[in-house]
Amino acid sequence: MALISGDPGRISRRSSVLRSVAIALVVVLVGSAIWSTVRLIDDLIHGGSETSSANALLLAGGSVWASTVLAFSLLYFELDSGGPAARAHHMPPTPALAFPQQLSPEVKAPHWRPRYIDYLYLGFTNSTALSPTDVMPLASWAKSVMALQSILSLMILGLVVARAVNVLA
Repeated sequence: MALISGDPGRISRRSSVLRSVAIALVVVLVGSAIWSTVRLIDDLIHGGSETSSANALLLAGGSVWASTVLAFSLLYFELDSGGPAARAHHMPPTPALAFPQQLSPEVKAPHWRPRYIDYLYLGFTNSTALSPTDVMPLASWAKSVMALQSILSLMILGLVVARAVNVLA
């Protein structure tokens, strides 16, 4: 709401204040996803109400995993190539994340720019494959963030599935 009220209609202006607020909000979401993962792992280790039932555990684990995918996709969306407003005006010659359309110009539609769905797909595939699939991280921050997302996803998927199988058995 803060971002929409700062630039009603479309968030297309390159305001440093709006960009800072957007990044801060996304960092809070990522921090929340990390905290949720830590809490879930703590509950798995020390026993929690949702860890004694396979259904509750899979629901909690799925929620934490989905929030991690969404939070990291928003982080990629905000940080890559100066953010969405900057990408709308021009694409830098060296982006932080290289999409297939940038690596193979013959498959690129005219005036193609990565949109949120591209970053959501990146977040999803990074959380399921635990590595880059078709989007390559070029910048150090992108490699670090993708590694962090993969570690969180591995912990969520590995521990939740292992405990759920144990509860079911």
